[in-house]
Amino acid sequence: MKVNPDQTIRLPKLVFQVCLTVVITAFACPDILVCQIPDNNAANIKIGILVPDSKSIAAMQGAELAVREANEKGGLNGRHFELVVRSMEGPWGTGSKEAVNLIFEEKVWALLGSHDGRNAHLVEQAATRSIVVFMSAWTSDPTLSQAFVPWFFNCVPNDNQQAASLIEEIYKKRKLSKVAVVSGDDYDSKIALDNFLKSVKKSGKPDPVKFSYDNYSLKPDALPDEIIKADANCIVLFCQPSVSIKIVQQIRQKKMNQPLFGSLMLLNENELSPQELQVYDNIISIPSGDWSGPENLAFRQKFQNTYYRMPGMVASYSYDGMSVLIEAIRDAGSSDREKIQKSLENIRYKGATGSIQFDDKGNRSGNFKMMRIKDGVPVSSE
Repeated sequence: MKVNPDQTIRLPKLVFQVCLTVVITAFACPDILVCQIPDNNAANIKIGILVPDSKSIAAMQGAELAVREANEKGGLNGRHFELVVRSMEGPWGTGSKEAVNLIFEEKVWALLGSHDGRNAHLVEQAATRSIVVFMSAWTSDPTLSQAFVPWFFNCVPNDNQQAASLIEEIYKKRKLSKVAVVSGDDYDSKIALDNFLKSVKKSGKPDPVKFSYDNYSLKPDALPDEIIKADANCIVLFCQPSVSIKIVQQIRQKKMNQPLFGSLMLLNENELSPQELQVYDNIISIPSGDWSGPENLAFRQKFQNTYYRMPGMVASYSYDGMSVLIEAIRDAGSSDREKIQKSLENIRYKGATGSIQFDDKGNRSGNFKMMRIKDGVPVSSE
């Protein structure tokens, strides 16, 4: 399904892997070495972006702005960059089908993904089979890099990196020992929680008290009371935005003063209005890079001038992910996907979300400190 840029239940592991194999095989090109090569003489340099649905405006606009800026600077050797958008909405496997269509029909030079971790695994498999770079710009699922696929890169700190920052802030810096964690029942929330708990255990710190929001969905007022009974001195949220915003509101209604922390997934501006995002202001702290540089200010001003609103987390990471892909393509100087991949391995880029470079598994490297939130983005740790 084409989308105009202007406009689950988690499967058991074995079933997931079987479905993944079937979906990828069904759409694989029979002559992969021929049809995986983009047309180096085509008028435009196509880069694909995969989004959850047609409402994912932030991701599309962030990527679109990066492409527009690249073209204003002359593109590459006089050729313009072109954004090709595909939506993943539909039955399970649609994401893989759209990724394959981008690779083999549109002959994109690279892929950008702004979606959940479950779909990212499908895209990663398609990208690997076709030898095309896949840049993730939203999911923080660390298992994507544990496959040691050289074509995968992530410009978002993954769950393990976020967990390390949370542990440093909560247990070591603030000396808090009674931690309550609240999680949702979706794939990304479960993965984030699992990695946080493993990291806590590995660090030798006391196990957190765990709460599942689904157990309180019909009696949401009971959750804050249970956290109070647990005598928790801080709360960490691993939930989707629609859930986390309710929890924060309930906690404030109870006049609880425990520090609140969360993962990046809380701040999806495609799902929360600007007014809802303001509920987090000076309350929630999340792990993040340094967003205080001139690159961030320039991006925010240009985004607002273009789309008449301020960008949030999704738009910012989409912008940086696309900008990094464009920079790597420029460095490679051609449609040779191996050259593009090597360029990404060695890239050093100063973006809106801070400095971007990658480790040998494609994870974003660097320090991710705790930052407070204002207007849906990290602004300061103070």
